[in-house]
Amino acid sequence: MISTADLLLEQKMASLNRRLHELESVVVAFSGGADSAFLAAVAHRQLGADRAQAVTAVSPSLAGAEEADCRLLAKEWGLRWTPVETHEMEQAAYRLNDGDRCYHCKAELMKIVTPIAAASGATVVLGVNLDDLGDHRPGQRAATGAGAAFPLVDAGFTKEDIRAASRLMGLRTWNKPAAACLASRVPYGTEVTVGILSRVERAEAALHALGFRQCRVRHYDDTARIEVDADELAVVIEHRVEIVAAVRGVGYQYVTLDLEGFRSGNLNAALS
Repeated sequence: MISTADLLLEQKMASLNRRLHELESVVVAFSGGADSAFLAAVAHRQLGADRAQAVTAVSPSLAGAEEADCRLLAKEWGLRWTPVETHEMEQAAYRLNDGDRCYHCKAELMKIVTPIAAASGATVVLGVNLDDLGDHRPGQRAATGAGAAFPLVDAGFTKEDIRAASRLMGLRTWNKPAAACLASRVPYGTEVTVGILSRVERAEAALHALGFRQCRVRHYDDTARIEVDADELAVVIEHRVEIVAAVRGVGYQYVTLDLEGFRSGNLNAALS
């Protein structure tokens, strides 16, 4: 017998499918994370490669491993995929890194992707879901102002729904750890530079190599503040020698551990 949760998810899937067909043709902003990957996969299945295109914004704020995974996913799923370069780092307002940094980043994305969509009469769609609406995300304002649509919101999807539906569809991204742009590791008020983003990327890559799937390295000048899931805090202490060596190896002098564990978007607390 089908459960109430399964029935609700089935209804949301039907709603999403209808919404995509209403849009007729879409360009999915595809970062490779669980949300945008799910949307890209569903759009491809519903509309086909002729009417569903995935576009990945490539810049210093996107980890190289994430770009590579976008390429792999596109190949595995048969997506029509295009990487495009964005230039938010050339904007002083973005590098300033105030509370509206994400607005400038998303505005740059829309500036690049909108003409691609317009050329085929498509709508730009983002993998925003209901849980995202409660966080500080000025980028959503930029996307909305530029005419983007949020089909997952329209269909009532939460993050949990996306992972559950992705699993049912056999998408390997169903349990992919949350990934945000590298600039989200830099506290507001600290200028974002290519050098800082590169150092953060290399530090996190070192932690991934040591077996930590969900982690963040927050940048505080010569100090790295590591976040891992709370149930892995003891593992960090156990392997502290290797971790300190790896993180110092990319240029940090001090290596600290956040005892509260991993919290997505926790630097936004400074804005409240």
